[in-house]
Amino acid sequence: MSEKIYGQFDLETIEKLADIINSKELSELTITDGDKTITLKGKRCVPAPAPIPVMPPMGAPMGGIPAPAGSDIPAPAVSGIQVTAPIVGTFYAAPSPDSKPFVKVGDRVKKGDVIFIIESMKVMSEVPSEFDGVVKEICVQNGDAVEFGQTVMILE
Repeated sequence: MSEKIYGQFDLETIEKLADIINSKELSELTITDGDKTITLKGKRCVPAPAPIPVMPPMGAPMGGIPAPAGSDIPAPAVSGIQVTAPIVGTFYAAPSPDSKPFVKVGDRVKKGDVIFIIESMKVMSEVPSEFDGVVKEICVQNGDAVEFGQTVMILE
């Protein structure tokens, strides 16, 4: 007779479910059998929502583009929706080196579409778009290190 945990599921079943979570890189798996339910959570990080942009201090140029030295003309503001890195890591534009990129400039994206991956501590985190739009600019190169909150892409 196999060992039951809390009288519900045997340890072998739980181990098999944990293997599925790890091999499929799932964040959570819930199984219901009659009145028995088990939820297992994996290690996969769910991307954090994009932070709200912070206004620069008074007197600083807008849009993150410095004005030319000695110029009283303000730098142009960045137009569009800035998609920022939800975590520190390495930016990847495609799921693997030999795959097509998730998106390129001019592509239309819908809310929920995966638009890039960030690798952090050997964990690949898919980053979905939080908005519908068109990719206006990709601000980093494949393989670049990105900081939390750094603008990765601009949608319009």
